[in-house]
Amino acid sequence: MPSIIKSEYFTKEQEQTARFAKALGHPVRIAILELLNSQACCYHGDMADELPIAKSTLSQHLKELKDAGLIQGTITPPTTKYCINSANLKLAKSLLNKVFE
Repeated sequence: MPSIIKSEYFTKEQEQTARFAKALGHPVRIAILELLNSQACCYHGDMADELPIAKSTLSQHLKELKDAGLIQGTITPPTTKYCINSANLKLAKSLLNKVFE
């Protein structure tokens, strides 16, 4: 039986949905999105003050959300400002809603 390459079996939409779901798969990341969604943008240090986790742990969660495209960051040393990526958040909502229809 020939092996099937993942990209030949799953659609791009399915892969993108799974990527968003993976990024949303931790309560800290949900809290980060809720915090960012409640304001225009937020600095890394301010989020560290709001959330009960170490700055290094926060950085790892921010990276996961950024890699998934759900947030975007602007680096102005020594700080980094994060904002919701509205277009990708809208896409994530649409794709995830489609799964649960």
